[in-house]
Amino acid sequence: QVQLVESGGGLVQAEGSLRLSCAASGRTFNDYAVGWFRQAPGKEREFVARMSRSGTVTTYADSVKGRFTISRNNAANTVYLQMNGLKPDDTGVYYCAADGRSGSGRRYEYQYDYWGQGTQVTVSS
Repeated sequence: QVQLVESGGGLVQAEGSLRLSCAASGRTFNDYAVGWFRQAPGKEREFVARMSRSGTVTTYADSVKGRFTISRNNAANTVYLQMNGLKPDDTGVYYCAADGRSGSGRRYEYQYDYWGQGTQVTVSS
């Protein structure tokens, strides 16, 4: 079992920045690739970013590429999502997730084994 807890969400103006954190506990954190997803009101949850177990391979949704950066600190059992140049369309609940399998193309919800409870990000125009 892996427990994930997100933090760092909040209200920010357009073009602002936020850094989300996801603290992991339970099984060895670096046995898992990690991902960030988000869900806007009335929409399906969507993939945002993914980082491999070692941190050497990253994948981003086209909508956030160049603005968001995923990183991880395996010693601290934490994954981060640095979000710059935020837009109102980035508003939603952000979730981190852990995946016990490799593959940079793994960007579907069902491929992830463990999920956090989410943190709200609201971007005002």
